[in-house]
Amino acid sequence: MTGGHSHSHAPVTATGRHRQRLVIVVAITASIFVIQVIGGLASGSLALLADAGHMLTDSTGLVIALIAATLATRPATSARTYGLQRVEVLAAMVNGLLLTGIAVWVLVQAIERWNQPADISSGLMLVVAVVGAVANTVGLLILRGGKDESLNLRGAYLEVLGDLLGSLAVIAAALIITFTGYTRADSIASLLIFVMIIPRAFSLLRDVVDVLLEATPRGTDLDQIRQHILEVDGVTDVHDLHAWTITSGVPVLSAHVVVTADCLAEGRTGQVLDRLGECLGEHFDVEHCTFQLEPEGHSAHESSHHA
Repeated sequence: MTGGHSHSHAPVTATGRHRQRLVIVVAITASIFVIQVIGGLASGSLALLADAGHMLTDSTGLVIALIAATLATRPATSARTYGLQRVEVLAAMVNGLLLTGIAVWVLVQAIERWNQPADISSGLMLVVAVVGAVANTVGLLILRGGKDESLNLRGAYLEVLGDLLGSLAVIAAALIITFTGYTRADSIASLLIFVMIIPRAFSLLRDVVDVLLEATPRGTDLDQIRQHILEVDGVTDVHDLHAWTITSGVPVLSAHVVVTADCLAEGRTGQVLDRLGECLGEHFDVEHCTFQLEPEGHSAHESSHHA
């Protein structure tokens, strides 16, 4: 016997719930990118250009996230039973790759600038960096409310945080150049930006890989879930227990649940399904649950690959 329980299958993803935040931050980052490019070229600062390049990946990644959030709301079809919700995860992957690419560019340019220091207008460099720092602070405040729900918002938040730290590094470099004339401080600031980008890029890509490989969601203990299922009245065993993530905020769980002969004969399977769904919803925040109820001994006729 097969049964399912779900509170709602409406394709409302975590990123979609915070769409307006992304729109506002896209406008901010795009504007600051233009200012930093102009300021970097005019002042001769590689650190400003590096921060502008990072800002470009922010803007591009946010636009991708917005497009993905829109596609994710399209209804499911018989060919794509979860719609296009996982497009959000692919967008986060592209964002992580963009971060990695810009980090490599910053590293190469910083090494070249170290060997061949250039004249830098530290005053203009300082003004542009301060403007960038203020804008990034505003962006962080906007994204903070959704960063724990969506991979895309988390990626955007981490990128803007990196931009803020990068702007602070550029401000420090500008001050050093102004008061000491040590122009290699610009290269040092660029290298600091590189160091800040790489760990965040790898962290985001790691989370994306976990979703694509359908790893058990973080914070989900399958042993505890198994124990809770076994505590439901009428349940004697559970196997083929799997938990994975479709996209940010959409965890999924399925299991084959063995029930007693009395439970089947008395028609209490509906009660068992309701209790299983309530249990998981209360303890594990899993809204999309599918359970196959089986009589004792049925597993002998199934594949031996049970979990």
